[in-house]
Amino acid sequence: MTLDLQFKIKNNPNYQKYLREHSYWYKELNRHPSIFPTFEEEVKTTYKLRMSDRLEKIMNTMDMITSIVSSLK
Repeated sequence: MTLDLQFKIKNNPNYQKYLREHSYWYKELNRHPSIFPTFEEEVKTTYKLRMSDRLEKIMNTMDMITSIVSSLK
């Protein structure tokens, strides 16, 4: 694994956690460092870190608040 990839993984706790849970990625990244963007996407999808996931969470929170306010009326 290239030094650059090692720094990226070490500086991101989500990457570290994902690698511990899915250790086959160590081998894949060692053999093919060019697939790091695929690894990043998989981490974001698994931990729901994409922008669409954030928006969905905000919308769900707004719906819940609206529901609580309407039930209090």
